[in-house]
Amino acid sequence: MRRARRTLAATATLAIACTTLTGCFEEPSPHDAVRDFLVGWQSGDYDLAAGRTDGDVAKVRKALADTKLELDAASFRFEIKGLSMTGEESKADFHAEVDLGENNPLWEYEGVLPLHLVDGVWKVRWSPSVLHPQLKEGQRFAVKSSPRARQPVTDRNNDSLQSDTVLYVAGVYPSQLDGQAESVVAKLSEATGYAQDRLLSRIRSSPPDDFVPLVTFGRARFPAVQAKLEAIKGIKVEAQPQPINPDPPRQIVGSVGALTPETEQELGGPQRAGDSVGRSGLQQAYQNYLTGSTQTKVITLDLKTGKQVAQLMEWPGRQNISVQTTIDRTIQQAAEQAVADSQASAMVAVQADTGEIRAVATKGMHQEKDALAGKYPAGTAFSIVAADALLKNNVSTKQRLACPQERTVGGAKFVHVGQMTGTTTSATFQEQFAKGCVTALASLARRVTAADLTESAKAFGLGQPWRLPLKSFSGGMPALSSDADKAKAIAGQNVEVSPLSMALVAAALSSGTWRPPVLVTNPTTPDPTAEVVPAAQPAPIPVDARIRKALTTMMRAGAAGTNAQAGKGKVYGVTATAGDQMTWFVGWQGDVAIAVLSKNYNAGAVAGGFFSALRNSP
Repeated sequence: MRRARRTLAATATLAIACTTLTGCFEEPSPHDAVRDFLVGWQSGDYDLAAGRTDGDVAKVRKALADTKLELDAASFRFEIKGLSMTGEESKADFHAEVDLGENNPLWEYEGVLPLHLVDGVWKVRWSPSVLHPQLKEGQRFAVKSSPRARQPVTDRNNDSLQSDTVLYVAGVYPSQLDGQAESVVAKLSEATGYAQDRLLSRIRSSPPDDFVPLVTFGRARFPAVQAKLEAIKGIKVEAQPQPINPDPPRQIVGSVGALTPETEQELGGPQRAGDSVGRSGLQQAYQNYLTGSTQTKVITLDLKTGKQVAQLMEWPGRQNISVQTTIDRTIQQAAEQAVADSQASAMVAVQADTGEIRAVATKGMHQEKDALAGKYPAGTAFSIVAADALLKNNVSTKQRLACPQERTVGGAKFVHVGQMTGTTTSATFQEQFAKGCVTALASLARRVTAADLTESAKAFGLGQPWRLPLKSFSGGMPALSSDADKAKAIAGQNVEVSPLSMALVAAALSSGTWRPPVLVTNPTTPDPTAEVVPAAQPAPIPVDARIRKALTTMMRAGAAGTNAQAGKGKVYGVTATAGDQMTWFVGWQGDVAIAVLSKNYNAGAVAGGFFSALRNSP
């Protein structure tokens, strides 16, 4: 969290130290002079502090005030460490803590106050070294900040998933303002809405010959303020290309914007004018990794030349790094092409033997909110999971089942869309599974227990507490307390899933093991400052070999001769209905498992388009 700027009066530290030291010396004691000087400096009562020195009061007062400005300090805090006296000379050792704000660490250093008696009164012997042992006459403090360029989000091969776009950074060279910093900042604040005091303090604390970034604009906003900026004498605008324009999957990669007055106040932390801010997707989730934190130095400058004399302290900041995802450009491109002709579709493709997400594509739907985190009725796509429970209870794939147009189980009515009224067909369990006959599947409710269905759902990852850096949904099924509930579950009517969770179901059958999803391989957690180790991902769950063999045969029957069969090699899967004009395809080809959810469109045709596009990929 950003350390709030603090205004501190005389602190308990000084009060306690002073109480301890007061009785240690006979009058006249230098202790009171030390106390008054440090308390005055710390609290901003520069008249009090200056009055306890032997220097010109106005000059000392200005030096103390300038120190606060030059360091852009939020606060000072002092602790007396020791006091020694030899005749009419004395020396006080003190410890200083300076809050530089902007989420920088405290600057701590050891200082010395030389004192001597002047007309019987103890005075601090004034020189710039009173402020810091290395500060000399003709010098000033400055804070030099070096923000790092934003790092990219990359695909599995570490190639950037963004292209460069230009941000416009308005700033100043302090030495070129001819003493008009206040006027320049007032005009800039009026034009942009940024706090005037913060802009001014950044200018005053920076080396005079360095470009000081103050306000950043994206391409959309810059034209509206360009004329106003050009009218402010002293303002310079630099065009800075940054890798922020997302490539597919755009909503997963996320958008980036320039820092605004609102986001500056909201974020606090290391962000400063000139930074870019992730607004969605992985760009937002990994903002602190992608931007790191600013490198900061406290230095002294020669007042005549403006050149650096000494470096008093340096904080290297947290190194920013790229974020590597599991996205495969070739598979992503095939997925984008597959959904393009549909009205509304969401598709997720995963590497079957790792759970790594290779592609997320949508048309008329959102990649994160729908493809990863959507909560949709599973429909007869859930029959894959239900079949696991049924086969474990010795239901044969060859058992014949009737497929009437309507059927009632435990008081719950089921209708098989497409079946003519009054007609009933008969086929094997495998055949009814392949064509998704809801009335036939619901009739098997009494062959399994609620616990059987719940256990199979869990084994295929539904409801598992996996974690991704973006919102996601692993699925959910209510408690099943009746035959009607079980029949609805087998038909997927009371089960909610996401395209991601169903792609992982297909991956489990393809590889023989269910695995949690993976979207980012490096870094391992979105928050580099997190003190709590993230919870471990759920352990992989193997699929029973006998059941997997039977289900693989059933899945092949579900895809053979359908729109989904395309591309290189056999396709395994089922096309299912889920009400409200929604259809699913869940299956795999080779080592790529997919789930497609479409509205008013055949999800199997989307799957076929995907496998065909993969075949034609270079």
